[in-house]
Amino acid sequence: MHRRKVLKNLIQRGSAWVVLPLIAACSGGSSESSKEYDLASITDCTDLNGLPEEEVSKRSQLGYVEKTPISDNNCDNCQLYLPPTETRKCGGCQLFKGPVKPEAYCTYWAPRVDHG
Repeated sequence: MHRRKVLKNLIQRGSAWVVLPLIAACSGGSSESSKEYDLASITDCTDLNGLPEEEVSKRSQLGYVEKTPISDNNCDNCQLYLPPTETRKCGGCQLFKGPVKPEAYCTYWAPRVDHG
């Protein structure tokens, strides 16, 4: 519970990009979770085939839902969202692997901060 509060605070302050990779590197995990999941090869953004069960579980633990229950908070305006690119049809997230819909939401939503 304490770790969740710390992470949420880091995300809200915009410092998660420094800490989250360290946490991920220290968390270890099975060889299955360390296999590369190729988001670029996904054409159906609801397709979780090939995604390790550990990552599917992580999505659930973070409260990921495909349609936000909070109208102004969605993945598309979250600091952690990785928007689609020319080589990747689906969006993604810095917290877990797999496709992410722009209209989705999770409990770690943090407002995008524009530095401009």
